[in-house]
Amino acid sequence: MLRYANLALLILFPVAWFAPLLRAGLLPLFGMSEISVISGLQSLWDTDVFLALLVTFFALFAPFLKTLGLALVQFGWLDRRAMPALTMLGKLAMADIFLIALYITIAKGIGVGRIEVAWGLYLFTACILASLGIGLLSYGKTAKPE
Repeated sequence: MLRYANLALLILFPVAWFAPLLRAGLLPLFGMSEISVISGLQSLWDTDVFLALLVTFFALFAPFLKTLGLALVQFGWLDRRAMPALTMLGKLAMADIFLIALYITIAKGIGVGRIEVAWGLYLFTACILASLGIGLLSYGKTAKPE
């Protein structure tokens, strides 16, 4: 069952990357523009390449590589000794959820404009947490008995 839940994440992660994380508007009178992981990364590439590289790693590569690596372990195509590295990738993927939450908190605290959380943030967070949980459960199942 864990194998198939993990494989589902390989489909859900790309959906979450394009889903709206939040809607932001400068003033309540103007329309709200939707921001996704991909649109946020596109904006970052134009302004700060180093930060764009970091966010790309944390938001796209870390969770996807961890999920793919875990699938390889679950199907016996990768040695279970890779599990600690995959667990670390899962923890790194949590960093971007923290950053998004921090940005929302700061923006709301400043009071400039309006921010609404969209369904993509919940999907993305659920994918990261599910990946972390599947990894933890799989680590126990693939660990060598003493």
